[in-house]
Amino acid sequence: MIHWHSFSDFIAMGGYGLYVWGSFGTTALLMTIEPILVIRNRKSTLSRLKRQLRAESRTTAE
Repeated sequence: MIHWHSFSDFIAMGGYGLYVWGSFGTTALLMTIEPILVIRNRKSTLSRLKRQLRAESRTTAE
């Protein structure tokens, strides 16, 4: 078990702090951005499909 003597020792993570906190930060950022992108892409796909259905219904009505 690892015991840290101070908060700065905890942040340093035994010399691996940059890797540990960089990995944590990257993962947190990606887990935040991914749902936003999924929602945005879903909305644009649904609107594109609605436009396509309207266009197809106009051509079949003519």
